[in-house]
Amino acid sequence: MRHEGTREERAARAVDVLVVGAGPAGLAAAARLAAAGAGRVEVLEREPEAGGAARLCAHPGFGADRRGRPLDGPGYAGRAVRAAVRAGAAVRTGVSVTGWAGPLVLETTAPTGLEAVRARAVVLATGARERARPARLLPGTRVRGVLTAGELQRTVALFGPRPERIGRRAVVAGDGPEAGHAVRLLRRAGVAVVAVVGEGPRAAVRAGGVPVLAETAVTEVTGRGRLAGVAVRGRDGRPRAVGCDTLVLTGDWVPEHALARAGGLPLAPGGRGPLVDGALRTAVPGVFAAGGLLHGGEPAARAASEGRAVAAAVLAHLGGGAPRAAEGLPVETSGPLRWVHPGLLGPAPAPLLLRAEHTLVRPLLTVRQDGRVLHRGRPAGVLPAWRSLRLDARWTRGADPGGGPVVVDVRERGAGGPTEGLARVRGRA
Repeated sequence: MRHEGTREERAARAVDVLVVGAGPAGLAAAARLAAAGAGRVEVLEREPEAGGAARLCAHPGFGADRRGRPLDGPGYAGRAVRAAVRAGAAVRTGVSVTGWAGPLVLETTAPTGLEAVRARAVVLATGARERARPARLLPGTRVRGVLTAGELQRTVALFGPRPERIGRRAVVAGDGPEAGHAVRLLRRAGVAVVAVVGEGPRAAVRAGGVPVLAETAVTEVTGRGRLAGVAVRGRDGRPRAVGCDTLVLTGDWVPEHALARAGGLPLAPGGRGPLVDGALRTAVPGVFAAGGLLHGGEPAARAASEGRAVAAAVLAHLGGGAPRAAEGLPVETSGPLRWVHPGLLGPAPAPLLLRAEHTLVRPLLTVRQDGRVLHRGRPAGVLPAWRSLRLDARWTRGADPGGGPVVVDVRERGAGGPTEGLARVRGRA
């Protein structure tokens, strides 16, 4: 019996490609697809402005313009939006995608009302956010003054650099580039930064002259009504109190995967974004994913590069043939690895991105399949927890498509010798 579809599916407005999320990955995908003649390409963004988190990052580090001048986040975001629109993509802001009315039909809500949109292909590029205090299980009293770096950026963007909106004395928790950006933003706002607390070694913490408490974690917040201070604990195990009225939590990214979960897409262990193969296909034929949704905390340029890569996969899907879901060998992690991407190793060679649970010093990296070593190497120096390691695709030619899962193992050689893996995370097709 031929499936007629639900009433919502039959009444849906039709487009060729629907991109959810107007950050670097989504905009790059839309620009490439529209320029390649993919038909009507539409980008939906729930925020009032397109550009993703980059538009709130008023600092350099986003490449350069055509004249070689450094670009800040707003400049980078504006350029990405213009490129997508010039290519012919429609970018709609203030539109929230609330659910699925069918495999390739999305329900939306906007100031103009409710609508269902049917597409021949859907690209999920909803990004990631920093984990807030409740999700970090940080104990203490319920107080004002605890915020993520993203919330700090949004506050400054909305109200300007006003200390009365932020605080007078701040502690920044984290040891990635986001911590350094938070320090500079706080200083521009007239807020004194009393310390940066990082769990990595001092070499991984860059704070621009601010006192650094390396190999230290924030263990509690104190105060009544307003934050009065934080308790920290270093490697020696002894607690210490640091007075402050603002705590900025950086790093520890979590994907914005609510829409993927609502669509029943399997999630990758560790990263918790949709499980994809090297072509960025999900378990639902015609649904793709890219960018921070798969691996949060990556530079905007890397997310944009993945957006262009997913555009190639979408074009192949639109070109005809039987729709294909994600396929390939499951990729597992062993040792202190937070996630590996992609979670499925397909027949075509594909590089892997790896992210460690904590900063590693000269780790030994081994890739095995059925006990057979496919790759072994030791990256030089320190591998910070906030930076991914890219493993090129050459080793994948040795993987047996009919064999068992590919296991990526990382072990750190420290003063006490190699440390065993902390956990084993399995990916399943």
